Amino acid sequence: MTPYPEPNFQVPRRFAIINGDDFGFSRGVNQGIMRSHQQGILTSTSLMVTGDAAQEAIALAKTHPDLAVGLHLVLVCGRSVLPPEKIPHLVDSQGNFPNSSLLAGLRYQFHPAARAELRQEVHAQLTKFQASGLPLSHVDGHLHLHIHPVVLQILVELAQEFNIRFIRLPAEELGKTLKLNRQDLLTKLVWSGVFGGLRRYGEKLLASHDIGFADRVYGLLQTGNVTEKYLLGLIPQIQANLIEIYCHPAEFQAGEPLNGPPSAGEAELAALLSEQVRELLTANGFELTNIRKLGTSN
Repeated sequence: MTPYPEPNFQVPRRFAIINGDDFGFSRGVNQGIMRSHQQGILTSTSLMVTGDAAQEAIALAKTHPDLAVGLHLVLVCGRSVLPPEKIPHLVDSQGNFPNSSLLAGLRYQFHPAARAELRQEVHAQLTKFQASGLPLSHVDGHLHLHIHPVVLQILVELAQEFNIRFIRLPAEELGKTLKLNRQDLLTKLVWSGVFGGLRRYGEKLLASHDIGFADRVYGLLQTGNVTEKYLLGLIPQIQANLIEIYCHPAEFQAGEPLNGPPSAGEAELAALLSEQVRELLTANGFELTNIRKLGTSN
């Protein structure tokens, strides 16, 4: 008779990646992200390589090596890397993608010429990131167009060439969010259903190609409103051991383009600077980390 194994009472380690999106969008966003990293809990960020302040962002990142930087793939509400004449089915004459995620998603799904151009543009954005000299931590996307099945398949096919080892797959429990905030209820219900299906597809695809993803990713259902109050209510509810919380911290700069209401960026910045939030993460067993640190600890 085989004896029972000795019980293992070791508590699993818990890791929290705190990511700031839209790095390079503007100086105000760059300042919000860097302040969140230097004075707060932010450990990671995602770079828009065609952002107005992308070069400043790259320079800042190089002086802060503990900040992990990934690619924030822009395929909607932004500019392309390739000139318009090379991707006429993706962008207008000024090189701008559509402002509608629905329109862009339908085009990528059903237009053969657009799909061919899409691969070229994704490759070009990864190449531009590579040219920055920054190590690629991860890939995510503006308004999450990167998890569109066509786009995600392209990323998987390019993973070996660009050493893509981790991709964001949004995954948060609807009930936890609604318990804290029921504003925009219909939108949250729809997004939970749509992105839940995309998550299931993405999990199978990424797992089959040995590309990592977090157990839970928080921010989608509370986009633009990841406040201190929200995080203080959310963190004690989290059961997963590897999580990402993403948001859009920014310091308002007069005359600059905005990636959201000024008050939203500043409220999310305040949340990342909150000592209460930091202490609560620690009290719930979370170690602040990023993908680069996790990769070197394996």
